[in-house]
Amino acid sequence: MSWYDTILTPLYDAVSWILRAFYTVFSPLLGANSGWTWVLSIVGLVVVIRILLIPLFVRQIRASRNMALLQPKMKELQKKFGHDRERMGQEMMKLYKESGTNPFSSCLPILLQSPIFIALFRVLDGAANGVVRGSGLDQRLVDSLRHASIFGAHISDKFIGSTSLSVQVVTVVLIIMMTATTFTTQRQLMRKNMPPEALTGQYAQQQKLLLYVLPLVFAVGGVNFPVGVLIYWFTTNVWTMGQQFWVIRRNPAPGTPAFDAYQARKGRKTSRKGLSALLPGGDKESPNGTTASVNGDEATQAAVKRVQPQRLPRSKRKSR
Repeated sequence: MSWYDTILTPLYDAVSWILRAFYTVFSPLLGANSGWTWVLSIVGLVVVIRILLIPLFVRQIRASRNMALLQPKMKELQKKFGHDRERMGQEMMKLYKESGTNPFSSCLPILLQSPIFIALFRVLDGAANGVVRGSGLDQRLVDSLRHASIFGAHISDKFIGSTSLSVQVVTVVLIIMMTATTFTTQRQLMRKNMPPEALTGQYAQQQKLLLYVLPLVFAVGGVNFPVGVLIYWFTTNVWTMGQQFWVIRRNPAPGTPAFDAYQARKGRKTSRKGLSALLPGGDKESPNGTTASVNGDEATQAAVKRVQPQRLPRSKRKSR
């Protein structure tokens, strides 16, 4: 056992027991050695791990967003104090302090997640190669996972070294889906939750580079991954994409397309509430099936037509 396997043993144990728990649930329904039993077990494992990592993910995406929003101000500081590195460093630290942003906060969640993802990969990769990692698995379960198949491809099969057309088709489809979801996730973050001014400069160029390089790395490296690992990567990418969409939709950065869409939704919601308040019976339909609306002038005229009861003078009350 290598030194990093020794360090990651507690994570191997946690990952393997979660995988075994899902296998115990699905095996009576789909079969003990069914490929779909193990596919759903891998998907369940990814979902549980990603739910546990939600706080770190939210912190990471907010930190990345804040760093992107600071780029215009940092460019101004570079123009103003570019000749004085010491002064520029002081001004940047002041900017970070005023905005409550830590330049390392966007990296810290990734570093904390890395051991967990490595443990996930090692357990699945080991099982695909007949190696038991984690106390939750034994040789019987590892052999079952290794020889289980979907669409004619074993969970342990790789594109490299395979002569089976079924294996090649399954692995290529999984690699394409894995690459596409990685690209979509990165593009969603850049195009929807960053202001136009943050899309220029050194930081933006780095993000654009990652937008194209990261999917390419997955595509090239994917040919060496077993089917089980490709399923894991595709599942975690889909989860990340959906989770990121939810965070951007509910908490967009000001001055971004996502923020404009958020404000538009709020405006429509407020308008609907205002219309309901003007119409006590709710929306009323006209004879032709369309919803009737009341504008400000009509509402004002209706208020003017209401005649409030007036109190009579004392002299008139006595005469009655």
